[in-house]
Amino acid sequence: MKEVLNVAKEKMEKTLKVLGSDFAAIRAGRANPAVLDRITVDYYGTPTPIQQMAAISVSDARILVIQPWDKSTLKSIEKAIQASDLGINPANDGTVIRLTFPQLTEERRKELSKDIKKLGEEAKVAIRSIRRDANDKIKTMKKNSEITEDDVKNFDKDIQKLTDKYVGFIDDAVSAKEKEIMSI
Repeated sequence: MKEVLNVAKEKMEKTLKVLGSDFAAIRAGRANPAVLDRITVDYYGTPTPIQQMAAISVSDARILVIQPWDKSTLKSIEKAIQASDLGINPANDGTVIRLTFPQLTEERRKELSKDIKKLGEEAKVAIRSIRRDANDKIKTMKKNSEITEDDVKNFDKDIQKLTDKYVGFIDDAVSAKEKEIMSI
């Protein structure tokens, strides 16, 4: 029974990490190297993350500087950024690529806020699905007479507490990210 609870907790933890990385990829008008996490560059036939090909630094609140270790990859990094859904045109000066993040419009902020709420809701659905799977395992154990009715009731309380705790974490993360988006 403890094992089922631990597995559920582990899965909920992973769900929270995925939400965190999804939030990091949402650009908030500030330069954040995490927006490049999902962009890969064709490097000698292998899709390679930009972080493995270049030094990425924030030179200004809204400027990201990408300095490739191999200068011959400048063009391919630039093309990968243009092909991505980032919506920023890279400026290539021959040695580094600069990404200037524009200030967000009010309309774009509201759009991002909706996306954040949607991601939060998807994470909550995942948490509830994990709870349902754990409850199903416990019911199967009860049916096979491996545990008692009292064990089932105690487990139900424990899994609900765990679910409420992680849903609370998600709500906190959503409101923090919304605040960040709206306060720029």
